[in-house]
Amino acid sequence: MGLLDRVKQNQTVPPGAAGNGPATATLPGATPYTPQTSIPVAQAAAPAPAAALSQRAAAAAGGELTPAFTAAKVQIHAKLIEKFADEIDSSNKPGVREKIVELAEEYFRTTAMTMTKNDKERLVESVLDDVLGLGPLEALLADPNITEIMANHPKQIYVEKSGEPILSSVTFESERQMRQVIDRIVSLVGRRVDESTPICDARLKDGSRVNVVIPPIALKGPALTIRKFAKEKWGPADIVNRFRSSSPEIMTFLRSCVRARLNILVSGGTGSGKTTLLNILSSFIPENERLITCEDAAELQLQQPHWIQLESRPPNVEGKGAVPIRELVKSCLRMRPDRIIVGECRGGEALDMLQAMNTGHDGSMSTLHANNPKECLVRLETLVLQAGQDLPSRAIRETIGSAIHLIVQQSRLRGGIRRIVSVAEVTGMKDGEVTFQELFQFKQVGVNSEGKAIGYHTATGVLPARMEHLRAEGEDVQEQLFAPIRQPSPDKLY
Repeated sequence: MGLLDRVKQNQTVPPGAAGNGPATATLPGATPYTPQTSIPVAQAAAPAPAAALSQRAAAAAGGELTPAFTAAKVQIHAKLIEKFADEIDSSNKPGVREKIVELAEEYFRTTAMTMTKNDKERLVESVLDDVLGLGPLEALLADPNITEIMANHPKQIYVEKSGEPILSSVTFESERQMRQVIDRIVSLVGRRVDESTPICDARLKDGSRVNVVIPPIALKGPALTIRKFAKEKWGPADIVNRFRSSSPEIMTFLRSCVRARLNILVSGGTGSGKTTLLNILSSFIPENERLITCEDAAELQLQQPHWIQLESRPPNVEGKGAVPIRELVKSCLRMRPDRIIVGECRGGEALDMLQAMNTGHDGSMSTLHANNPKECLVRLETLVLQAGQDLPSRAIRETIGSAIHLIVQQSRLRGGIRRIVSVAEVTGMKDGEVTFQELFQFKQVGVNSEGKAIGYHTATGVLPARMEHLRAEGEDVQEQLFAPIRQPSPDKLY
């Protein structure tokens, strides 16, 4: 059922029903949008200037939802559906906006209501967002300074700016409006969320990752988390010079390791920047190699032309048709990949990934949740056990010791800053345990006046055991890269 069919079906809804606004064009099943270059939500209008988006976001965040404003919005939305249901075209945003402006002016004339120019503009945008977009979330998605949106329930939305969570003044008008926005998001990627499946992972058209939890699992109402996809594609220079997440020496070494086809595992906690770092590491892969990525929700944005992107699928209403990550990895092996990149290892697919790394797919990469390299290896062993193959621990550890060459530990430190805190080389097995040696580390020495962790990157002085392999692959890795440095002066810490 398309957007207009659903709109027509709801024309009998009273204009002021329950103060929730008309449940019309925001119902699930809306036709997919055409993405803009500047707005991270799929819409069909011409791209707006970045300055205009910022002003709109600021206005929405600071605007007050007075009873008069809400009443006007409900009436205008209802009139739009009543008069123009057959003419609403989700691909013609300017045309829909023109109709909303016309109805708004008519409403102000008939009710003798006065409203400032800014409030009128905010009213029009709010109705437009409900009809074609994601309601109040549009303003937050348009703000380039916001990196994450966390709606704990309809009346409480936190946003992350500069690594710190801040309570936003933007809220949903009701739980019903929030559920409609959630249904629209998950329907765009062919998924569903209801009482039988109250948890869902999805994504927006721009790649932003979405997680939804609804009652009865969420006790205070629907919970929605959106990790925004950066419009700007970051490269190695950005995390070295702009964000100081890495030192030039670390990035130089990692570049050589990727080009020399070492298997790399990026480890870290939630929100530490694992996927971003994996994207950057993948930029070092030569363009003539065939790459296949396997993910739960497609997030990786590789630059290479010879790239196949696979995404897992949840079961349908009948509980059938699920395609887990493990099946994707198995399928990859028959598609002649040069490298396999698994978005994140969460279960039995870890075994298939390790076997792929050991059978001619050198240079493969993945991410994994862990606090440090040692715990990363322990958790990897646990995930392999989930494959249900009943393998002995020694066999698993030997497989890990031979398959994984490098662990890059990414962390989110105090104040929200992200840093590569450790680069460890897996050296094999000793006394029944997988062994590794740390090559680089980030030494935190304190906290600055803004409450953010500060320190510096340094090598540990240990040379990689695979130095000869790197040189044999044509990578001129200088030993000076691994010379430790003294603690810099306070003004040089970052």
